[in-house]
Amino acid sequence: MPANVRIALDAMGGDHGAAVVVPGAALSLLRHPDTEFLFFGDEAVVAPLLDREPRLKAKSKLIHTTVAIRMDDKPSQALRYGRWKSSMWLAIDAVKKHDADVAISAGNTGALMAMSRFNLKMLEGIERPAIAALWPTMKGDSIVLDLGASIGADAVHLVNLAAMGSAMARVLFDVENPTVGLLNIGVEEVKGLEEVREAGAMLRARNSTEFRYLGFIEADDIGQGAADVIVTEGFAGNIALKSAEGTARQLSQYLRSAMNRTWPARLGYLLARGAFQALRDKMDPRKSNGGVFLGLNGVVIKSHGGTDAEGFASAVDMGYDVVRHDLLAKISHSLARDRDAISAAKASGAAS
Repeated sequence: MPANVRIALDAMGGDHGAAVVVPGAALSLLRHPDTEFLFFGDEAVVAPLLDREPRLKAKSKLIHTTVAIRMDDKPSQALRYGRWKSSMWLAIDAVKKHDADVAISAGNTGALMAMSRFNLKMLEGIERPAIAALWPTMKGDSIVLDLGASIGADAVHLVNLAAMGSAMARVLFDVENPTVGLLNIGVEEVKGLEEVREAGAMLRARNSTEFRYLGFIEADDIGQGAADVIVTEGFAGNIALKSAEGTARQLSQYLRSAMNRTWPARLGYLLARGAFQALRDKMDPRKSNGGVFLGLNGVVIKSHGGTDAEGFASAVDMGYDVVRHDLLAKISHSLARDRDAISAAKASGAAS
């Protein structure tokens, strides 16, 4: 790995494009001075923003393109007109060509996934990528995957998610033996879809030295921090994520309304504003912004499309961390061990 972490940025992606990407990169650079940036975007738009950030400009290179993927494009449309020339494609391609260690975009999720998969290909043994992200809990953060990269999963894919998620937990949480839970409609072994029950049996039999499988957990256990890693397929994961985000917004609105209803309530808010600020900080989606596309033969980070500069900086920070701690190599190692374990389990079953 080079001395500096090289980060490729889709400067045209997201709801706000370069107006968020450039200042976000500048904020992250303050925290990680050993970073270099490749910006892919319209020079007429990006260059003036870089001129306002001389420290960032000195650590950056701008590659001009006027082609940007729209947020409402279907993946097939994005591939048809954006391949080889859009800011999103060029950022991903920089990773493939080893000009960058990670690509980060706030653009169209479906397009980013399709382009990443088409260009970077999948790791051996992985058929589909997954989106993994940090989920705030009562105990800190958990990693939840898959959050919507694909719908449906067989048992082997769920086991692979556990291996990839635990590798990410070792990198981000600095834990040697992270705990893993499998999301289900109940904790009993007889409940849930056949694929989930089969994955649970495979994980129990795996006897891994790289993570500790806790068994099935229910959705209300996620916020309690029941495990370092929560594994589910993308349909259920995306619904869980959107439900949690909507509930957080609903509670925030309830709280604001209650605090403004009467003068005593407003006075109570003033007296307890330190506690309310701590609550806002805990629920601030910017601090956990950034979903990692796992399973690819390269590192790609998806930032929320509507984030601000601080939120985008968090995505850049995550990209820095997963590269500096060699996440891709750790995932490849975990997957190789899983392939051996699954093959041994199948051989044992056939023998019996």
